[in-house]
Amino acid sequence: MEHTPTATPAQEPAQGLADEVTRLRARVAELQRERDHLTSIVDIYQEISASLHFVDILQTIARKLGETFGLDRCAIFLTGTGDEVRLVASYEDPTIRNLVVDLNRYPELKRAFESGETVFIPDASTEPMLRSVRAALDNRNVRSIIVVPIEWEGTVIGAIFLRTEREAEAFSDADVRFCQGIAALTARALRNAHRFESLLRAQRDVTQPQRRAELQRIALVGFLRRLLDRYGNGEDHTWAETLLPRAADDELERLVTVALQVIDEEAKGELTT
Repeated sequence: MEHTPTATPAQEPAQGLADEVTRLRARVAELQRERDHLTSIVDIYQEISASLHFVDILQTIARKLGETFGLDRCAIFLTGTGDEVRLVASYEDPTIRNLVVDLNRYPELKRAFESGETVFIPDASTEPMLRSVRAALDNRNVRSIIVVPIEWEGTVIGAIFLRTEREAEAFSDADVRFCQGIAALTARALRNAHRFESLLRAQRDVTQPQRRAELQRIALVGFLRRLLDRYGNGEDHTWAETLLPRAADDELERLVTVALQVIDEEAKGELTT
């Protein structure tokens, strides 16, 4: 009968110490990853705070996520029509701005848009959902995939797509939570950018009629000034004013002064609106 060797009393403390070292190393690695996540959040927040244009915001987020994880691919999509979405930011190709993509080519992306839930695939080679595109994924040497929906007022308006190569470290649950936080930050940034751009459009819509009305008033005043100057420069009309009673002449001066004051007050009101 074979005898299974057992650890001797001298070996047991050494084995326990080795296990403890392994746990400590895993914990240190976890803390370092959390630190990297927090640093990335701060960097992303600082960069997108400097811009209110949604294209720049999305490209910044895609670039930072790609750098943080050393990704094979990181892209941000916004909703389109039917089974199409728009690729508006890409880590691997920053020149892409508005590329139409068929959702049927990306089952994981389609599920995220349709369900509104995060799709996490630790190993693409064994995921049944990806069976129809497995050959393409194998050619690209894909390992892990995360797709996080971007929601605004309960509606999915986009998604963040992250993918690693097989040689890279697989995504963890902590990475998924981090990406969900970035998606929430992205939604708020897009909302602020949308409000800013709407405000600019409203200002342009209001400013143009005001400017047109101002030019009309200037043209009218210029016309009246020239008409009265030419009419009043005649000798007959200059002499004729001496026939007016003193009281009438004073009243005309008063009316002119009041009219100029009213025009000045109206101009001040236009500047403050």
